[in-house]
Amino acid sequence: MFTIGDFARYGRVSPRMLRHYDAIGLLTPDRTDPATGYRLYGAAQLARLNRIIALKDLGFTLQQVGAVLDERVGPEELRGMLRLRRAELAEAVAAASARLTRVEARLRSIESEGHMPADDVVIRAVPAVRVAELTGTAASYQPQDIGPVIGPLYERLFPLLEDAGLRPTGPGIACYEDAPEGGGAIVVHAGVTVSAPVGAVGDTEVRVVELPPFEAATIVHRGAMDDVLSTTHTLARWLDANGYRSTGYSREVNLECPPDPGSWVTELQEPVAKA
Repeated sequence: MFTIGDFARYGRVSPRMLRHYDAIGLLTPDRTDPATGYRLYGAAQLARLNRIIALKDLGFTLQQVGAVLDERVGPEELRGMLRLRRAELAEAVAAASARLTRVEARLRSIESEGHMPADDVVIRAVPAVRVAELTGTAASYQPQDIGPVIGPLYERLFPLLEDAGLRPTGPGIACYEDAPEGGGAIVVHAGVTVSAPVGAVGDTEVRVVELPPFEAATIVHRGAMDDVLSTTHTLARWLDANGYRSTGYSREVNLECPPDPGSWVTELQEPVAKA
């Protein structure tokens, strides 16, 4: 038999945790010394302790852990619980990965402060262009809100164009504007250059629109759009240093879009005017 201290040491848990498990009936000692009141545990109880810790690490509540170990949960229900937890963990990993990407983008932007190559930004007239587009609404202009909207829009757009017999004639162009409802929401326009009449494309929700010409400050971003922050900061510093002001959201022109987003090449076209 082991004292609570020794059992805790072998199980790599704290005595306080074992007292709590005893209090809720999850792991009670083999016996309690009637003279001293000391809890005494058997080596065989390490197996139950291991299962408790493993299930708790999977995110189950102690109540759920007790139900599983005492076989109050059937095999099918347990499989369902594990599948749900797997999905929750996968979602948490994806969210953590996205946060890490945003943090790395912020760090690169901070590291690039004070380094502004003079030839990165070009002022030029952008001509009118006709695009076939789908639109959606994002909660904000932050990458974590834009990405989940614009990606699915493009995934739907190209099959719809193919079904309608309409072929792209140039690059994809993404545009943004404030949503009518306000509150920071953004209307996302996911488009691709086409040569077709303005209007609806068949009986689909795709529309062909003509984007007007404008004067733009342009800069080329190389890499995934989740990592665009340092490029936009370079553009902002250039505008401030050269007496320009922005008059709207940048267009994003997809110059190269290989399967690896880290190899994308995108031109940002920021509408500007002299300050």
